[in-house]
Amino acid sequence: MYNAPADMAVAKTGETRDLRWNVRVEESEDALVRAASDLAETKFSSFVRGAAVSEARRILADRTQFQLDAPEWERFTALLDRPPHVPGGLQKLFSKPSVFE
Repeated sequence: MYNAPADMAVAKTGETRDLRWNVRVEESEDALVRAASDLAETKFSSFVRGAAVSEARRILADRTQFQLDAPEWERFTALLDRPPHVPGGLQKLFSKPSVFE
């Protein structure tokens, strides 16, 4: 049996599904998505929801611009400007000669 990848699963949040999505698709798109849903042994609506949520998460994770207000910006730059913390074990590891030399 095929199990959908974890990122395709829609989290069970305890929320009720009160909203509806109504989208128009081409016949070829419908056939493709239904075939994939059947192969995944997943209900069509769950498959579509899971794919949409997965893509939304991927797009939001790839954001490159974040807007911060003045206090958030100050906090952010203070964190960037602080001296780095290097754990002792990491210092010890990098003080030894490399095995690749």
